[in-house]
Amino acid sequence: MYPNFINHIRKYVDLDDHSVALLLKYITPLKLKRKEFLLKEAQVCQSIYFVEKGCLRMYFVDNKLNEQITQFALEHWWMTDHFSFQDNKPSPYFIQTVEKSEILAISTTSFEAMLRELPQMERYFRIIMQRAVAAAQLRNKYLYEMSKEEFYQHFSTSFPEFVQCVPQYMIASYLGLTPQYVSELRKKKL
Repeated sequence: MYPNFINHIRKYVDLDDHSVALLLKYITPLKLKRKEFLLKEAQVCQSIYFVEKGCLRMYFVDNKLNEQITQFALEHWWMTDHFSFQDNKPSPYFIQTVEKSEILAISTTSFEAMLRELPQMERYFRIIMQRAVAAAQLRNKYLYEMSKEEFYQHFSTSFPEFVQCVPQYMIASYLGLTPQYVSELRKKKL
């Protein structure tokens, strides 16, 4: 059950079959259609989400009413609004499916109980958070270091399947570019 999820965890920590059975009691599976919301602005983020299949995006709406995507979660990635999840405060973000998705949710209360019952999961989440922070640092470095064209080329070569299946306007928003500029860059590449 949930092979992507279990295999992903086992890449980082030991998890025997008994521990897997304990872990699964904290998981709520969700099957969502394209463009369904897991979180809307001003709601409190009550769960952390693992993408078993599909894709999620996190975004906010700026003062010009533009959607600004801050994060994507592909298969085997986690997503949540950490501040809202941790502090039980309203979120400034939306979390929405990009495509039909199978998500595993762990609620705030389940998360704490899970960490107490399965201490190796605390290590797992520490490793995952460290990797996420490192990736965010690298993304920020690229934003300052690379030209817009170089940044797009780097992103599209790092995640080629993703670039092909996610709408162009979403990629543009995530990279801080206009959809027209991304279209020009795609034409150049052809």
